[in-house]
Amino acid sequence: MKISIGFFRCVPSVIYTHPEVAWVGKTEEDLKAENVSYKIGSFPFMANSRAKTVNDSEGFVKILSDSETDKILGVHIIGPIAGEMIAEGVLAMEYGATAEDVARVCHAHPTMSEAFKEAAGSAAFGKPINF
Repeated sequence: MKISIGFFRCVPSVIYTHPEVAWVGKTEEDLKAENVSYKIGSFPFMANSRAKTVNDSEGFVKILSDSETDKILGVHIIGPIAGEMIAEGVLAMEYGATAEDVARVCHAHPTMSEAFKEAAGSAAFGKPINF
């Protein structure tokens, strides 16, 4: 079986602490070192309805996207169910989605995954809807 190098950029990492930590793709440090122009979109769980109702609102979702193409380059989550939520970032990156693509997809309410949508909206449009 032949595996391309691109395959390895979409492997998620998770640390099962409290709060959980999960990431996929590039970090800001990586992008700076590679001289890539990027945008940052983030959204705190303290502004997420589901996180507030279950009293677990520590952390955030951060999405890094290319400044020109808006293609998602990295996703970083610290907070409740980060290990589950990172799958959306992996899927988006694997199929070349932009932050706007994710921001325009309907997410159920109230869910933790809305924080992902809001961070994508922040990257794509400069600000989230609900914060």
